[in-house]
Amino acid sequence: MKFNIAYLPGDGIGPEVASEAAKVLQTACEKFGHKAILEYGDVGGISIDRHGVALTPETLKMCRKSDCVLLGAVGGPKWDAPNSDVRPEDGLLGLRKGLKLFANLRPVKVFPMLVNSTNLKPEVIKGVDLMVVRELTGGLYFGKPKKRWKTEQGRRAVDSMVYTEKEIERILRVGFEMARSRRKKLASVDKQNVLMTSRLWREMAIEMSEEYPDVELEHHLVDACTMRLIQRPSQYDVLVTENTFGDIITDEASMLAGSMGMLPSASLADVPRVGSEVYGLYEPIHGSAPSRAGQNMANPIATIMSVAMMLRYSLGLVEAADLVEKSVLRVLEDGYRTYDIMSGGMTKVGTREMGDLIVKKVAGTR
Repeated sequence: MKFNIAYLPGDGIGPEVASEAAKVLQTACEKFGHKAILEYGDVGGISIDRHGVALTPETLKMCRKSDCVLLGAVGGPKWDAPNSDVRPEDGLLGLRKGLKLFANLRPVKVFPMLVNSTNLKPEVIKGVDLMVVRELTGGLYFGKPKKRWKTEQGRRAVDSMVYTEKEIERILRVGFEMARSRRKKLASVDKQNVLMTSRLWREMAIEMSEEYPDVELEHHLVDACTMRLIQRPSQYDVLVTENTFGDIITDEASMLAGSMGMLPSASLADVPRVGSEVYGLYEPIHGSAPSRAGQNMANPIATIMSVAMMLRYSLGLVEAADLVEKSVLRVLEDGYRTYDIMSGGMTKVGTREMGDLIVKKVAGTR
């Protein structure tokens, strides 16, 4: 079978990590008798430089025709002026809206050999294996009105947190389904003591829990959740939350694994279920890290693990996904590390070398 993949390397270290992930993807597909065909597109800062916009209609059209999307990273100080009319991140927001990607899945798993690579005590992070489900197309990032203006009293700005019943229902369903396929524990994260949107969110979570009697539902205020993620992260299985809270929580949770360079993500257009294939965009959660670009330093594992999620959720190649994940684990067990997860006694390697090592494991005997 042939799969058409929209390939958007982006800015900074994006092209470097995406290149290694693409090699792993193509090797894994070939291993199981399939072929991944990558079609290049611009997004983010490079698209601004070449086309004047962060996402062109042509690139969006290409993505819509593809089976799924592999993205590197976007952004950088070159395009960061606060008064700029166009920003690299507009490309991401455009992809999410244009491809109807409403559910962001961010797994956080602490590998046993990396328990000493974080700032937390080993006994705190040991056994951490959680999934954050973040709503991606609503809330503060998309709500209207959203504007900035001048008044006689000074400058003002407004962002609106807006959610509909439909938006909340579909992301909660992703959370419940993910919990059902894992350890059957779902933490719904809100701020219902202050926000009207969160009160609707909690009300609907309680109502929907009747459809999932096998899933244990808990309600956590977002501020308490951020504390518990540091105190007792292993207590969590699946967390589901709205857009802004999810953005913050996932960056915090990334530190449990020692580096953002270890954490993948999937942005999906439907509820993932066993045996089904959903359209998605796959990317590492880290940014473009322009200061590291071109130095063969960046950790490609997050992007490679995003490929494993792609194989699992969009391409339906579960066995290939398992192989990629196991290959990453074996390379780490062999003692190879990029700079961000380096520790004493390990062998330091660069972006390309780490990618090549994982490709060799994938290409080896099953």
